[in-house]
Amino acid sequence: MSVFDPSYEPRPGLTHRDAEWSGLRVLVTGLGVSGFAAADALAERGARVTVVDGRARGGSPANDERAHILDILDIAVRQGEEHTVGMPLEPVDLVVTSPGWRPDQPLLLEAAARGIPVWGEVELAWRMRAATGSAPWLTVTGTNGKTTTVNMLATILRAAGLRATSAGNVGTPILEAVLHPEPFDVIAVELSSFQLHWQRSVAPVASACLNVAPDHLDWHGSFEEYLRAKGRVYANTHIACVYNVADPLTEQLVMDAEVIEGCRAIGFTLGVPAPSMLGMVDDVLADRAFVEQRQNSAAELATLDDLQGDAPSVAPHYIANALAAAALARAYGVGPLSVRDGLRTFRPDPHRIAEVATVAGVRFVNDSKATNPHAAAASLRSFESVVWVAGGLLKGADVEELVEQVRGRLRGVVLIGVDRARIAEALARHAPDVPVVDLDPSETGDMAGVDLMDVVVARAAELAQPGDVVLLAPAAASMDMFANYGARGDAFAAAVRRLADDQGGR
Repeated sequence: MSVFDPSYEPRPGLTHRDAEWSGLRVLVTGLGVSGFAAADALAERGARVTVVDGRARGGSPANDERAHILDILDIAVRQGEEHTVGMPLEPVDLVVTSPGWRPDQPLLLEAAARGIPVWGEVELAWRMRAATGSAPWLTVTGTNGKTTTVNMLATILRAAGLRATSAGNVGTPILEAVLHPEPFDVIAVELSSFQLHWQRSVAPVASACLNVAPDHLDWHGSFEEYLRAKGRVYANTHIACVYNVADPLTEQLVMDAEVIEGCRAIGFTLGVPAPSMLGMVDDVLADRAFVEQRQNSAAELATLDDLQGDAPSVAPHYIANALAAAALARAYGVGPLSVRDGLRTFRPDPHRIAEVATVAGVRFVNDSKATNPHAAAASLRSFESVVWVAGGLLKGADVEELVEQVRGRLRGVVLIGVDRARIAEALARHAPDVPVVDLDPSETGDMAGVDLMDVVVARAAELAQPGDVVLLAPAAASMDMFANYGARGDAFAAAVRRLADDQGGR
């Protein structure tokens, strides 16, 4: 029996939180935030839960703290790699897996071979909603821009007077939002490809895939599998499937999706929108999808000034994110004025194209959240002349196209991280005249993290000229050197501020 066979259930009727969960034998894989939330919710409803995690006790203080709490709740916890190489001897009815566990992990493969269904945290959360009156979901995925868009969406929903939150891959586990003691009116849900891989029955009111480019190929095994996972965001959508007109792959995913009868395809574009699209008319975000006379009229939603805030300009991909968020909100019935008010008050993630300081006429910009080539390309295209700080863990992604696209904007490049050689090789082929500083371990000694960023910023400043932008847009993940992209961005910003203090910059 295939793990994805929709006809197979661990027990009939497990479609809401008050169903008969008692006595269900559940194995939860992963002791992270989502695994802990799943184990707690299942045990509270009488399921017999066991949690396994590959890190041995003592290997992660956060995991150990969660394990201690689960011990108090009389939930079995088994820590160490020996518990992840196969299914336990005792019977299991259901496996609930965390996003970090790859589908080819031995325990999950054995579960599939035995015909034991495997759910992700998102599938479990959907089935833990209230039997009646549960908050509808508006779902967002994409290679880049998910977090910005879903937080924009939540801000718009709140501007409309709704009790709303963002959850899922954005930080708050979706299970926590679903089981919150004060129910939400609606939830904006960010979904990663990992989470979507295990999704089976989620039925959102509206859904969006912002863009698709190769990423996480080491996890999915191929771009085709990654694309298939992204397409699951549209499955069972009721009102609107929102796609990116500039990315034909997203429209094809909509065309291939099994949706609820009557669901509409809604495009967003940076150009003038056709009927059933949102787009730009001069400097106005315009809606030609959710208006009565869409053949010959449009609703004004916001202006570029509404998006700009304190920033000197608005990047094209930021406008696209705003249009996607507006489309989802409009699909839910939010009025144009609430869209405008939400976009006016929204402020992006501090590590997403965030201005840090200007030193000697050079702007320093932190886009540490650009953790793949597609995101880095969007960031680099926002500026005319750039000293690019790049490198880290590429996760199997190809940087050739990125370098070829942006070579005309590069004043210089500073490379860090374990996969910097691959970026250096692409630069040598496509931008041989661009100066490259390769900060390898032999040059930096034992320095890492914050200390290394002082060297990075200093070398980048040497390459830059007044009017240039020094841009941290690594095109790679951070875990080779930093705890996460936020820590990497914080280190960069701190180093820039130290440079500004030394040179009297503002």
